[in-house]
Amino acid sequence: MHDWDDIRYFLAAARTGTLSGAATELGVNHSTVFRRINQLEERIGARLFERHREGYTLTAAGETMRGSAERVEAEMATLERQVVGEDVRLTGTVRLTAPDDISERLLPERLAAFREAYPGILLEMIVADRFLNLSRRDADVAFRPSRDPGDTLVGRRLCAVAVAVYRRRDAFTGATALRDAPVVSGDDSLAHTDSVKWMESQAGERIVLRANTMAGRLYAARAGIGIAALPCFSADPDPMLVRVTDPIPEMENELWLLTHPDLRNTARIKAFMEFMAASLASDRDLLEGRRASP
Repeated sequence: MHDWDDIRYFLAAARTGTLSGAATELGVNHSTVFRRINQLEERIGARLFERHREGYTLTAAGETMRGSAERVEAEMATLERQVVGEDVRLTGTVRLTAPDDISERLLPERLAAFREAYPGILLEMIVADRFLNLSRRDADVAFRPSRDPGDTLVGRRLCAVAVAVYRRRDAFTGATALRDAPVVSGDDSLAHTDSVKWMESQAGERIVLRANTMAGRLYAARAGIGIAALPCFSADPDPMLVRVTDPIPEMENELWLLTHPDLRNTARIKAFMEFMAASLASDRDLLEGRRASP
């Protein structure tokens, strides 16, 4: 139990409930997770998981170990953040996370420019619509679309993010598109978002496709499957899409650039956040919906 890696493998399996889920979280092969968990159980002489066809569930011993393991994880994460926070070199790795639409539409050219300015810094990007845990060092920096980013992280509000309804340019023409056209919406994982709630209130029985990512909704709208609520920064530059509505205040979001307080003065983290904030300021009109479709 002295091996920190063993604890990481155990916690990943406990949280996800499957070998494949733990492997994805850790970036390893599922057979590696299987082997490490078996080795851990043999070493401590206790069975930590019940194996089922549906996945792994914790035994009583596993539940006991999970509480202690999570405390160790928190201590290790705190130690790592504090050590990294003392680093004043413009070298090392910055691990960032962003949703798919931001990572695809806003970041590539900016990341290239940052690399040119800071060649000693390695960038790792995790594309995820779910909010990763910065306290556990799942990422160092997060681009987070949210009206309420919480009070445990530090950073800055970059801008508002306007959202409008779009259609394929040659489909669903006419003034009644919002009322009559088929609708592309989000799935249950996005049901809490303002854009999905607003579209659901308008769509009635007209929803024909649900997607679990913003990019999925955009590509469906481009294909002419239906109208969709999309961020203006993502849809306005697309020549195949045109607005059905002006930006709708009820769907407006905010974009934040965040890190953990222990990392705020790390030179490479600070350089990255300042560079990105300045770069994104040049596209504020696009982000806030003041540029119409071409």
